[in-house]
Amino acid sequence: MRTMAVVGTGLIGTSVALAVSRRGVTVFLSDRDPAAERTAAALGAGLARPPGEPVDLAVIAVPPSQVGAVLTEAQERGVARAYTDVASVKAGPERAALRRAPEPARYVGGHPLAGRERSGPLAARADLFEGRNWVLTPSGLTSDEAFERALELVALCDAHPVVMHSGDHDAAVAVTSHVPHLMASLMAARLGEGPAGLARVAGQGLRDATRIAAGDSRLWGDILQANAPAVAGVLKDLHADLSRLVPAVDALAGGGEAERDLGMRTLVDLLDRGISGLAGIPAAGHARTGDGPGGVARERHGVLVRVAERPGELARLIAAAADLGGTAEDARADISGAGQGLTVRFAAPAGTADRLVTALAADGWDAVREDGGHPVREGSKGHRETRIPTA
Repeated sequence: MRTMAVVGTGLIGTSVALAVSRRGVTVFLSDRDPAAERTAAALGAGLARPPGEPVDLAVIAVPPSQVGAVLTEAQERGVARAYTDVASVKAGPERAALRRAPEPARYVGGHPLAGRERSGPLAARADLFEGRNWVLTPSGLTSDEAFERALELVALCDAHPVVMHSGDHDAAVAVTSHVPHLMASLMAARLGEGPAGLARVAGQGLRDATRIAAGDSRLWGDILQANAPAVAGVLKDLHADLSRLVPAVDALAGGGEAERDLGMRTLVDLLDRGISGLAGIPAAGHARTGDGPGGVARERHGVLVRVAERPGELARLIAAAADLGGTAEDARADISGAGQGLTVRFAAPAGTADRLVTALAADGWDAVREDGGHPVREGSKGHRETRIPTA
């Protein structure tokens, strides 16, 4: 594969572009938000312009509800010789492709089983897919050429291809991804209503159980709506389990001896079922991000850094800040001209922000504390800024 187009430069789209670009593939980037597109290009993910001729493969990296329309529009313009997407729901986009796309044979559904709790191009990583499964869901009309192009993409990203029917995929991810996200959100929501001193006893187990709740709510709303039938089925099963669990725990709290004995048997049965369910899932660790001792999140302060839009410059800044404890969270792009640069916001632990500013300034970066000034202000001469959304 020599050329590729990526439509949608969020976390997944930009990570795909970074992964294949380092393998020598020329990538053309597009996004309805020009600032996100420019940020991805500044990271070295590709060229922020349309291709001059059809590319080998177009990757549609948009929410599930938008895949059909974006695919149809791209095929009508003749963007590529083959098309795939990376949405986490597959049956809906497949139906849309078969119903609306001019050339459904050129499309194969795809879903890389990788992600982060952060979103947007600044969260992208070239190694995001390494060693991960990447589901492909060819329809009955998918051509051999389109399927081979998708397999080549998976190989370029160092992932493992898994072929599934779109409906089977959606039923599976409702259990493994979509409902777990809802459960994490429900538990995280309780934290705002918990007893005083909760943060002092919050350990790594809580962080593990709620980490994914930080995902973008609008994107997750789109995903859950697209897979609502399968998600509803799993939630009904959980409701049945909770209907057994609640009275069992109530009995342990204040029932008679017989009720407590029955409650304990019910509780242990549910716990044993959980242990049994985990047995078939390979264990995998994840990096801790922004955790203090015992897994409690530390207070983080903002640092703003001005960077020119030269190839590799943004990546060099992010690497330098990471070494000093800073995490890139979003960016602001000057929209008065392509050469004006970006202002990137980093989050750093409270005790690290000043050190980050000092070290970056010593290396020649224009860095300031967010609460102590801004390098480019709205209304300053010749400049106006727009925030890059992290969705």
